[in-house]
Amino acid sequence: MNDLSTQPLQLNKRTLIVDILRGWALFGVVLMNYYDFFTLDKNFETFKPDTLTSILMYVAKTVFAAKSWTMLSLLFGYGFAVLMNNVSKKGDNPYGFFAGRMFWLLLLALINSAIFFGDILKDYAILGLLLLLFYRSSAKTTFIVSIILLLSIPALHSYVSSLNDAGSKEFGSLFYLYKSNNLADVLWFGLKGTYLALMISKPYLYTVHVVMFCCFLWGFTLYRINFLADLKFKRKYIIRTFWISLGITLLLTAFFLIAKELKWTTKKYYNMQYWLILSTMICICCTICWLYIADKCKRFFASLAVMGRMTLTNYMMQNLIGMLIFSGFGLGIWNTQPIWFYLVLAIGIYTLQVYFSYWWLSRYNYGPIEWIWRQLSYRKRLPLKK
Repeated sequence: MNDLSTQPLQLNKRTLIVDILRGWALFGVVLMNYYDFFTLDKNFETFKPDTLTSILMYVAKTVFAAKSWTMLSLLFGYGFAVLMNNVSKKGDNPYGFFAGRMFWLLLLALINSAIFFGDILKDYAILGLLLLLFYRSSAKTTFIVSIILLLSIPALHSYVSSLNDAGSKEFGSLFYLYKSNNLADVLWFGLKGTYLALMISKPYLYTVHVVMFCCFLWGFTLYRINFLADLKFKRKYIIRTFWISLGITLLLTAFFLIAKELKWTTKKYYNMQYWLILSTMICICCTICWLYIADKCKRFFASLAVMGRMTLTNYMMQNLIGMLIFSGFGLGIWNTQPIWFYLVLAIGIYTLQVYFSYWWLSRYNYGPIEWIWRQLSYRKRLPLKK
């Protein structure tokens, strides 16, 4: 790209429901990331949770576990399509632009990985490049490919789960680094932990990435059929999808309960766990969309939307705060508190971020990290202050 005339998407051209869904997904992310500290280094064969702990663990697992990163993956695919369309309309090279944008995202991921060993930005940066293969594809093509991936996920999950996973085992042996009061040790654990648990760990390397890409294609397909624009005219499709996804969720839940009780071995050959996760995620998306077009929960959705406009900044901020609270360099809390502490802490941090986002966006055009990333992507200085 030589004379790059492309500009970032302006606020009045943003799709509000996309920001709302991003804000909800970010709420789930901070809940589960902080919740994970409660579970780290625990022996669940001997751990005896009390009633409150059992209830909170069940709610967290059912409503939030893996639902947020799959939702963000779907929205990433949608955002990819929006961005590529915006760039191509300006007559610039969308392939070169997006590749450069993912390069800068990968550098941000490196920083975030040092702060937090559960970074997901690196996956979007690398898998995002594969989306370029589908840039000119039709909605029908991307949807068919996504269904092929969806049908393959249970078999892949079962096969990969049967393999030896040395990465995850080694990850647990490095916890002493995170408990160190030396910042270099904590940051090294973040990088090493990301590599072991989220790069070479076979379940993550293979199964999770296929699930992510399937969601990317769903998001891309939604843009191609113009589904999220003028959402109020899609009410019957949203309601229909809600009931279908809810039905699938209940059927799969019942199936897993029966299979466990009767000791069926279907998981060994065709594990449909991610189908349950994806159907629940879609059901949650439809619920939010349904309430939104019904003009309900306005203040709540406004708070989600303002968080969604600063997703990258708020995500990295959550991880930095987590490091300062849980690591030995910070308060050293680690996994020493009851489960409610981690969940209440996450809700408190998220609430503070909502107020901070309102304050920041009343004065500035972009979140601070978004502003840096956009300037690097567009190769020009963009006005930050309003």
